[in-house]
Amino acid sequence: MKDIHPNDFKASVPVDLTKIPTKISIESDEVVVEKELAKVRRKLGKLQDKLYAHGKYSVLVCLQGMDTSGKDSLIREVFKDFNARGVVVHSFKTPTDLERKHDYLWRHYIALPARGKFGVFNRTHYENVLVTRVHPEYILGENLPDVTELSAIDDVFWEKRFEQIRNFEKHIAENGTIIFKFYLHLSKDEQKNRLLRRLSKQEKNWKFSPGDLKERKLWERYQECYKDVIDKTSLSHAPWYIIPADDKPTARYLVAKTLYDQLKTYKDIKEPELPEEIKKNIALYKKELEEE
Repeated sequence: MKDIHPNDFKASVPVDLTKIPTKISIESDEVVVEKELAKVRRKLGKLQDKLYAHGKYSVLVCLQGMDTSGKDSLIREVFKDFNARGVVVHSFKTPTDLERKHDYLWRHYIALPARGKFGVFNRTHYENVLVTRVHPEYILGENLPDVTELSAIDDVFWEKRFEQIRNFEKHIAENGTIIFKFYLHLSKDEQKNRLLRRLSKQEKNWKFSPGDLKERKLWERYQECYKDVIDKTSLSHAPWYIIPADDKPTARYLVAKTLYDQLKTYKDIKEPELPEEIKKNIALYKKELEEE
C-alpha cells in the first residue's frame, strides 16, 4: 500500500482546486483500504482515551464539502471505535430562530468540544462564508445593525467576516483546541452519479432534495468560494487538508490517518501519573480486594 503523509494533502496557498485531483490511487484495493482504516481508527480510539485522561486538549474536526461528498458516512466509519463519551458530532443546518438572535459564531462556540473530547462539525462555521456568499440574501436574515440591504454585503463585509473566523480559531487554538479542517474535494461528475444513486435506491430517496439540483447549477461559484476560504484561513494552527473524495473508502482512510499521524506528534498527551502515595500502596489495595 502506498505510504501516505498528512502533508501530502495539507493546503498550500494559494490553491488551484482545478489542478488538485478528486481521486488518487494508494495502490490497494477496497478491501485492503478498509482493513487499514480499521487499524488506524482503533489507534485513534486508544489515543482518544489518553486525550480524555490527560484532559488538557480538545480536538475539533471540521468537515466541509459539496452535497454528496461523503461527510456522514465518513463520520460513521472513522469514529466507529471511539468510546461514545469521547466524541460529539454536530450537524449544522439552517439557523434556528434562537440561533439567529445571536451572532453567527454563537452556535459554533457552544458546540465546541470539552477538554479531553473530539468534536466533529458536519458542515461548519465556514457555511457563513460559503452558502451565504453564494446566496448573500441569507445575510439579511441575521438582522445585523449595519446590513439592511444587499448592497451593504460587499468585499469589506466578507473580509471582516474572514477576520472574525480567523480570530475565533486563533482563540480556541490558544486555549487547547487542536483544529483539523478537511475539504472533501469531489468532482462534479461524481456528484451527479451519487445524486442519481439517491434517486435510484428507495432507501436513499430521503436524502434527495430538489434544492440539490439548484445548488449544483452554482457549482463553479461554490468552487470559487471554497478556494477563497482555503486561501484566507489555512494557517499553521488551523490548517486545511484537501482530501480527494471521489472514492469514499480512500477518503475515510486519508482523514483517519491524517488525524492519527498529526495527533501522535503531541508527546505530552498521556495518562496522568498516579500520586506517589497511591502508587506505593497498590500491592496493599490488590491484597485487600483479593482477600474479600
